[in-house]
Amino acid sequence: MSRPLLLLLIRGSAVLVALLSLVVTLWTGLEERGAALAFGVLVLVGELTRWTGDESREAAPLGAAGALSYALLGEAAGRPSHHGACQVVAVVLAACLLGGVPHIARGRGRSLDHLVRRILTVAFAAVCFQPLYGVGAYRGWVGPAYALLLLALLVLTALCGAVLAAAQAHCRTRWPFGPLLREELRGLLGIGSAVCATGAVMALAVAVAGLWALPVFSLPLLLTQLSLRRYAAVRRTYRQTIASLARATEVAGYTPAGHARRVAALSRAVGRDLGLTEPELTVLEHAALMHDIGQLSLVDPVAAGATAGLPAEEQRRIALLGGAVVRQTGVDARVAVVVERQADPCREQPLPARIVRAVNAYEEKARDAGPGGPLKALEELRLAGADAYAPEVVESLGRVLSRDCLTLPAEG
Repeated sequence: MSRPLLLLLIRGSAVLVALLSLVVTLWTGLEERGAALAFGVLVLVGELTRWTGDESREAAPLGAAGALSYALLGEAAGRPSHHGACQVVAVVLAACLLGGVPHIARGRGRSLDHLVRRILTVAFAAVCFQPLYGVGAYRGWVGPAYALLLLALLVLTALCGAVLAAAQAHCRTRWPFGPLLREELRGLLGIGSAVCATGAVMALAVAVAGLWALPVFSLPLLLTQLSLRRYAAVRRTYRQTIASLARATEVAGYTPAGHARRVAALSRAVGRDLGLTEPELTVLEHAALMHDIGQLSLVDPVAAGATAGLPAEEQRRIALLGGAVVRQTGVDARVAVVVERQADPCREQPLPARIVRAVNAYEEKARDAGPGGPLKALEELRLAGADAYAPEVVESLGRVLSRDCLTLPAEG
């Protein structure tokens, strides 16, 4: 199935589910309006406080927990509830639409993908629970067994959400689906587990204590969400600091403007294509930004900052000096290792160093080579052999460039 068709199918399914839920809810009327209002406000607060950082796997954990707990709500203060799956989706949809207005007005975040994923995951949880609960299928599940049932349903819903998130990212970015799904599944071990646990606890607490339990059990997750926002802000500041340090070679005239940023962006894309995890991609990106910082030790700058054509010993000396500079800045030691080893023999390098080496050489060769420069540069990397550039990295680079609509020569 093609990527545009898959994305259309996902979005079309969300639209159909949303329209059906709204029509059924308007036709039958709103059951237990107090509970609907309370959970709607909870989801609304979560959506208003969501953030748009790339570090987050779940941008609105409080909204997700509130929506899932409403989908799995069987009783309120000991009285059986009668709202169905359609009402759950309708209430969550209304809260998400209202909560998304400020974000849309500021042009922040992928609000459509977020809304589609929220509708489909909540609908999945509600359809798995509400109809069976309504006919008494869960009547024999009491105590710990009932709690485990809710947790099992939430885990299945979280897995469904991870698959949807990976599929959306695959359609949007054309990155390989497998690494994207693995990264989403890793994210479930962090904030995803907190969302599942809080959703189950909320549903159980409301069943016993009533709606007053919502603010009590939502407060810890709200504080966690605010803490994660602060952490994301620190991460952004940290990256901006590294980018500023990387620009030192450009300001001093050692490298062309934008070279480090281009190498970093392309290295990250290649690393993602090769299946690196998010922490590994961060180290790779930072190392790529600072890979030329050792040139500041040179008395005479290299022409156009092109170190790929220098003798091996000179490349190694610059790399070691660059690693020493990185260590002095207090940046992650793993970044310094990648910078130091980018000039080592190819077979002895760790994968991030191989990526930086190949991408840097490609960028230097293609930069001023005219319209056919990218094709010629990539072919030169292939012909250089495995001792110069890792074949798997070069082929990955070719795939990344191909996805960016660059026509590549046919393999011989």
